[in-house]
Amino acid sequence: MTTLSSHTFARRFVNPEADLSSWEVIEPYLDQLQEREIPDAESLERWLEDYSELVACIDEVGTDRHVKMTCQTDDDARKAAFLEFVRNIEPKCKPRFHNLNVKYAESPASSTLSDPDGPWGDRYVVLDRSIRASVDTFREENIPLQTEQTELSQRYQEICSAQTVEFDGKEQTMQMLALYAENTDRDIRRSAWETEGNRRLQDADKLEEIFDRLVALRHQMALNADCKDFREYAFKAKQRFDYTPDDCLAFHDAIERAVVPVVREIQKKRASALGVETYRPWDNAVDVKGRAPLRPFETVDELCDGAARVLHRVDPELGAQFVEMRERRYLDLASRKGKAPGGYQASYDESRHPFIFMNAVGTQRDVRTLLHEAGHAFHSYAARHDPILGYRSSPIEFAEVASFGMEMLTMEFLDAFFEGEELARAQRSQLEGIISLFPWVATIDAFQHQIYTQPIHDRNQRKAWWLGLHERFGGIADFSGYEDVLAHAWHRQLHLFEVPFYYIEYGIAKLGALQVWRNCLADRADATRQYREALSLGGSKPLPTLFAAAGASFDFSYDTLAPLMESVQETLSTLPE
Repeated sequence: MTTLSSHTFARRFVNPEADLSSWEVIEPYLDQLQEREIPDAESLERWLEDYSELVACIDEVGTDRHVKMTCQTDDDARKAAFLEFVRNIEPKCKPRFHNLNVKYAESPASSTLSDPDGPWGDRYVVLDRSIRASVDTFREENIPLQTEQTELSQRYQEICSAQTVEFDGKEQTMQMLALYAENTDRDIRRSAWETEGNRRLQDADKLEEIFDRLVALRHQMALNADCKDFREYAFKAKQRFDYTPDDCLAFHDAIERAVVPVVREIQKKRASALGVETYRPWDNAVDVKGRAPLRPFETVDELCDGAARVLHRVDPELGAQFVEMRERRYLDLASRKGKAPGGYQASYDESRHPFIFMNAVGTQRDVRTLLHEAGHAFHSYAARHDPILGYRSSPIEFAEVASFGMEMLTMEFLDAFFEGEELARAQRSQLEGIISLFPWVATIDAFQHQIYTQPIHDRNQRKAWWLGLHERFGGIADFSGYEDVLAHAWHRQLHLFEVPFYYIEYGIAKLGALQVWRNCLADRADATRQYREALSLGGSKPLPTLFAAAGASFDFSYDTLAPLMESVQETLSTLPE
């Protein structure tokens, strides 16, 4: 059985003993690539592989420093190491990478290498398209702006990770307060919700100031790149070749028509079952029958043990990969003071191993998050053998199919964590969570369309846009008395600060994952096989081809969304309350 440690990826171009954590070591390798003669397509292919190796070695330094910083944001040494890379290595690499991309684009051999009817077939079509797009959007004057953007994002993380409160007789992080959202005592739920909201409001002005600066920086980047606004720039920079801003707006409309009414109806039924006259935001997670919250694990070891059992049942090889990740300490899962919020999977590009970061506190959501990030890790593993770095990952729209798809493929096996009626509760919660995600995706994405196509605005306008979107896509919860908390609710969405215009991908990918799940209902073995084969393609194919390989259609219109919502509702109807 193949495992992560059974393969090594030796350096061929970079000296095996070289430490690429300083510019003095990196620069000579860039010089060699820039000066190398490329007489034919075979030489260009080897040049691309060497270029990929060098970038992977450099990226691994940055990834490792970012991971260590997020694992403990209050460690000054880790923070300094990360910022040193951001300030002194990345800015020097970017123009040199651009020059290498230009060298490729201007090489006569590139047309031979990327000719789909030539000897290499379509092997380099996607890479060629990507490199040429990178050349088109690069502007050297944007480098210092990008550096400042990263520093502001790090400041956002630092502020959020320092947010703790005294609650229930102890100091707790924002993530830990999630435990109380399911408490059957409504006063306790309200108190926890208020406590979190009020603590976040203490930093509201600081976060608004950061965001004001980020909007200005991003608009200037767009103007520097001859784009009318940051939305146009972002779509080019993110290389969204297969859909447009208008497609996203149509997706918002489809969600409003096909999903929002379903969410509101679910909440109306919850309000009736809870016997509350006014449904409040702290009523979203509690069990409507007053049963104790689902607590699938108490320790991280229990979480990992259960996840391993689940994943082995999906596919023994995937289970073995997860076990080895655990043994090799490629996981940091527990919430703690000073740790950055959220969860992610990072790939160490040279050693080609994944790393999972999250903030587990003992909830069902933590189980889902770990299985989600495991899907990313399996994707990283599946494509790790490609010598071209750009092909060892895929566009986010499909990368999230890997993660959401794993959530769906594992849902049947959650009895590793839950027994009897608890299993049905967990599955119902997961399916209802799928439905509720779509309106939030539309809200976050539409908010960004408004912000970046109208960059000259004030905070009151921004607030009005946010509240208007809440009216359009929100549920029935009454926020009376907590208007300020609602008005600043977007502050908790780190994507808005750190990775602008990265969120619609979740909705697109969810459609792909739901199609994988629907295939699974018909034939689990075949659906799993297609899923794994699609992951092995990495980013070597266009999005429609990647979706097709997974047995899904790359389409996010109402005609695709509505039937999938019907399938989810049909399954929900078979589960006991």
